[in-house]
Amino acid sequence: MLKLNELKPAAGSRKKAKRVARGTSSGWGKTAGRGHKGQKSRSGGTKGIRFEGGQTPIYRRLPKRGFRNYPFKKQYSIFNLGQLDQIAGTTGLIKVLGLGEIKEAGTVSAHKFSAAARKKIEAAGGQCIVLSSQPSPSGRGGQASAPAGEGR
Repeated sequence: MLKLNELKPAAGSRKKAKRVARGTSSGWGKTAGRGHKGQKSRSGGTKGIRFEGGQTPIYRRLPKRGFRNYPFKKQYSIFNLGQLDQIAGTTGLIKVLGLGEIKEAGTVSAHKFSAAARKKIEAAGGQCIVLSSQPSPSGRGGQASAPAGEGR
């Protein structure tokens, strides 16, 4: 039976690592197999993987393609009809989706509504108020805009 304390690797399968720069008598002393002078003999003496010998690298030769909108992307917090009670303390943009059922008629204010959500809210006798998606000058999220000519 094989015992754990008698386990050994197969003969010749394990080789000791070559220890360079450990004295001249080892055969790998002095220059440690790097040769004399030159870029490759120095520490850190390799160019990066993207280096192309001094010619303009491919990532600079090729044009940028496409449209990048990431600095202006709008992130909406998504709520279903069954989660309407959780909207109260939410900051940022809010979108209401139509999954679930609405329990009682009421006014729901959000920045966007799906068609199904709007239909279910209005069928229950409620009202959908669309808030402005533009950030207000005070820095808070969008507030419901008053109709033209009313209030200040």
